[in-house]
Amino acid sequence: MQVKVKGFTLIELIIVIAIIGILAAVAIPKFINLSTNAQSSTTNAIAGALSAANGANYAARKVNASLGVSVTNCTNLANALQGGLPSGYTITSLAVATDAIVTCTLTGPSSTTATFTATGVP
Repeated sequence: MQVKVKGFTLIELIIVIAIIGILAAVAIPKFINLSTNAQSSTTNAIAGALSAANGANYAARKVNASLGVSVTNCTNLANALQGGLPSGYTITSLAVATDAIVTCTLTGPSSTTATFTATGVP
């Protein structure tokens, strides 16, 4: 009576390991690139939110001076953003005159940057 042995041969296992290695070599650089793109996109999205908060804040302050926040510096807009500025992000300090529009810079993780507008309102 002969018993059949079941399982994989050494060659089959080596081929599977080689295929997994090739897939990993191709996928890892793409994943790293996606992480960089995600950080850049997040910084751009927060800058867009700051621009939107700027518009809403300016309109609210013009209607009623007790609404919104005073904007005399780019950094003041962080207070107009619901929930505030996320940790890891900074706004470059730049003075904003009343009713003037300036371009401000937001810096995020991995030194990603994006610009947004700020309109001065007392």
